[in-house]
Amino acid sequence: MPPKPTLLLNREIGILEFNRRVLAQAEDPDTPLLERLKFLCIVSSNLDEFFEIRVAELKETIRVNLSGTGPDGMSPLEVFAAVNRIAHELVERQYRLLNEKILPELDKAGVRFLRRNDLNEGQRGWIRDYFFNEMMPVLTPIGLDPAHPFPRVFNKSLNFAVELEGRDAFGRASRAAIVQAPRILPRMIKLPPQLRHGKEQSFVFLSSVLHEHASELFAGMSVRGCYQFRVTRNSDLFVDEEEVKNLRTALQGELPQRNLGAAVRLEVADNCPQAMAEFLLQQTELGHEDLYRVNGPVNLVRLMQIPELVSRPDLQFPAFRPGRPAALEKRADIFAAVRKGDVLLHHPFQSFTPVVNFIQQAAKDPQVVAIKQTVYRIGTDSAIMEALIEAATSGKEVTVVVELMARFEEEANINWAERLEEVGAHVVYGVVAHKTHAKMALVVRREDGKLRRYVHLGTGNYHPRTARLYTDFGLFTCNQDVCADVNEVFKQLTGLGKSGTLHHLWLAPFTLHAKIIAAIKNEARLAKAGKPGRVIAKMNALLEPTVIEALYAASQAGVRVDLIVRGVCALRPGVPGLSEHIRVRSIVGRFLEHTRIFYFHNDGAESVYLSSADWMDRNFFRRVELCFPVLDKKLKQRVIKEGLKPYLKDNRQAWDMTADGHYARKNPRGTLPRSAQMMLLGELARE
Repeated sequence: MPPKPTLLLNREIGILEFNRRVLAQAEDPDTPLLERLKFLCIVSSNLDEFFEIRVAELKETIRVNLSGTGPDGMSPLEVFAAVNRIAHELVERQYRLLNEKILPELDKAGVRFLRRNDLNEGQRGWIRDYFFNEMMPVLTPIGLDPAHPFPRVFNKSLNFAVELEGRDAFGRASRAAIVQAPRILPRMIKLPPQLRHGKEQSFVFLSSVLHEHASELFAGMSVRGCYQFRVTRNSDLFVDEEEVKNLRTALQGELPQRNLGAAVRLEVADNCPQAMAEFLLQQTELGHEDLYRVNGPVNLVRLMQIPELVSRPDLQFPAFRPGRPAALEKRADIFAAVRKGDVLLHHPFQSFTPVVNFIQQAAKDPQVVAIKQTVYRIGTDSAIMEALIEAATSGKEVTVVVELMARFEEEANINWAERLEEVGAHVVYGVVAHKTHAKMALVVRREDGKLRRYVHLGTGNYHPRTARLYTDFGLFTCNQDVCADVNEVFKQLTGLGKSGTLHHLWLAPFTLHAKIIAAIKNEARLAKAGKPGRVIAKMNALLEPTVIEALYAASQAGVRVDLIVRGVCALRPGVPGLSEHIRVRSIVGRFLEHTRIFYFHNDGAESVYLSSADWMDRNFFRRVELCFPVLDKKLKQRVIKEGLKPYLKDNRQAWDMTADGHYARKNPRGTLPRSAQMMLLGELARE
């Protein structure tokens, strides 16, 4: 039986608690100024997805009047009320921080965001020309009347509600119009050097330009007000995979609808009159609780490009060059290096380039006969995918398992799938109703008259950009038992038949959940026998009730449990008689913590596993996930030394969780400050 509801915390509230911790990075004066702006934008991006997916699902549950409670014992209405309260508080904190701290400090540093009242005559003239030459030709004002109903504005697009007075050329007396800002227009306009003072860099918001010249769009009428607004819509895609004959075709048909789903949130400028706000709520079929008034741009995510536009290294984290393991420094031939022994990469502190080189070398190597790879998130510009296309073009057997349902990456993955098929690669879309989230690549090479396999397994995506932003481990090996396991998994994904027995890998949805439970129970058994029981697990999220139940039981047996959970955690730590031996902490810093590491003391044998899976229902039961052991003793100790111990000692970017689900930030308080990420940069990256 899973734990009682009072012993579990709510998922949605946990997600918002994580965003409080991210926002704290933006509030921290020790964080470089442009990085504070980035963290502020990350919170906005996270909240966008939270509303598009989690709140949309919550509202749909309420709409269809589903009764009952979740695993945490809360009803959908109770969760929705709590979510609204916390989200409104977070948004208010965001804009207060932007207006009272970040923008004024950027202004002092020579990065200025000019308001209309700040403009001099020269700047006003340039902006007027910009409006007529660059903006007005692509704007389409829509006057609202019986012939022009309220438009279905796109998800997260920038729009303006304009109050009008008077009659137009046709004698129409519409009192309102909508102006939609095309996505091709930049949301921040950088003024040319001749209009700036010295080395300062000045920007004007697109909204300010349109506010200034809105009357030009409505000749002969008076503009009484112009108010920016943004609508967030349900962006979850529904494709009945068991009914459709071609998943890719069905998904291509669904993608355009993502921008036109049911509205879930309305953001308006704080100066928007109540009557206009009521009108917008009515048109979007939203309630007052869904209205967010903001003092600034309605889409803070757009400010994410500012650090690149201003190029101010003095206001950002210091640059670094990722290092490389000694085994790869000495050998250009990655296959020769792996034959010498397993190779472990720790990103972003160590370079992702060897992973790209692994596929590129395989594509060009005449001895390589086959390449197999999974693709989840890989981006629109990928050297790895180009190498796979090159390999298929040259006649190699190339098999790519492309996950079409990777959220917000569907279009890019469809495009890659089409290009791969055009050159003769075998493209498979995984298993119906199970996302393929495992990260694995298999190369088959002919050596000395025999075929030999090489494998790369990872905790993160095959995406070079995120590999510089996310912490992840990757393992190269030619251990033939591990390679045989990977080949067996590919057979299951591309073919049909029963699940074969694997030597080393734990595979969801078949064995991973049971193996994790068994490993936790083994620590409890050892503890009851008077031996040390120890579990350390690092992941993004912990929600699955029966795993939590096993951890509670292990704690009661005397097992010391340390959980490093970046995001949402439903387990309550430190409850007397239940979880007093469990500690939960979250690390939020320069890099997004993404590694999944599972450590079990195992009576001194120290079992260490790396995985693509979090401890969530979806990862255990509705996804194809891999969990793989680190067999090499030296590399095992590296994972413990780099991936676990520094995070348990961190007192700069660590947050310890309390039993009620809140988090308290660690403070060195006179002791030596320790940041896991900074320590790893110092030890693994190059100067």
